[in-house]
Amino acid sequence: MLKKIMSLYENSVLSSVQPTYTFDQYYIFYDKTEKNWLSIPKSNLTENELNLLKVLYEQVKMSSVPPSSLSRKWHEFLLLDGPIPTLSSESNFRFIQFQIKGHGVDPTEIESAIKGFFSDEVQIIWEDDHYGIVIEERRQFSLTESELTSIADTLESDFYVKVSFYIGKLYSASSQLRNHFHQEKEYFEFAKKNLTSTSIITFEKIFPAFVAFNLPDDIKDKVNTELSSIFLEDPELYTTIKVFLENNLNASLTAKKLFIHRNTLQYRIDKFIDKTGVQLKDFYGAFTVFLACLLFEQNK
Repeated sequence: MLKKIMSLYENSVLSSVQPTYTFDQYYIFYDKTEKNWLSIPKSNLTENELNLLKVLYEQVKMSSVPPSSLSRKWHEFLLLDGPIPTLSSESNFRFIQFQIKGHGVDPTEIESAIKGFFSDEVQIIWEDDHYGIVIEERRQFSLTESELTSIADTLESDFYVKVSFYIGKLYSASSQLRNHFHQEKEYFEFAKKNLTSTSIITFEKIFPAFVAFNLPDDIKDKVNTELSSIFLEDPELYTTIKVFLENNLNASLTAKKLFIHRNTLQYRIDKFIDKTGVQLKDFYGAFTVFLACLLFEQNK
């Protein structure tokens, strides 16, 4: 099959051994049955063709080795289990992970653009040409969530790509940095699959969904029985309640985001309360209903 696919794309390379080099201009796919690797020039594939090949074969993502000495040390420490770079014990760091969705992404241009938004020098390492990590040493100021949202919007308009960020927490310099990074990487991977409505991810945004996803089945069944059945009957009610909770019970902001009148919003909220007996403006009620919304979303 790979031979047939290779014939469709000029300058493709079929190999019986895994390439030991980094092909910045190629996508590499592995056929487990035939145990062959196929390298296809990135310029020859449309985004739809790439997505189809990802379904059929395992895409081999080969990381680029950073050119600078410090970036290389961070690359080896975080991604290859190498020794920790020499760091001041008084330093604090955070990792800002990012994923780029788009065709013909040039990591060099993206990296240069991202660095331009930071007032202090940062290190950027890449796992592949669509996923990278900004390593920021905390000095005086760090970019806020709203500023990273602006960066995502700017990159989208300048490079015609979609960018999502995971903003990590601040950690002191220690050998535990790698463990912290891999835990945040797990959250980001989960977010990319299950939280597609926002481009900026934080621990507090993803953790409720992460907990809901990992609940035992019997607990999920209890929540679904008590609350989620009403959302099956009225999906519009689910959307209304979830947006209301996500906007801190702010009726004006919720009505604006849903493009409905405040009276319509209040009618739907009252309808939900009448059917469930759960008060949304009570902390415990809001928490329980939000959990039900997350489980309903997962079941969809």
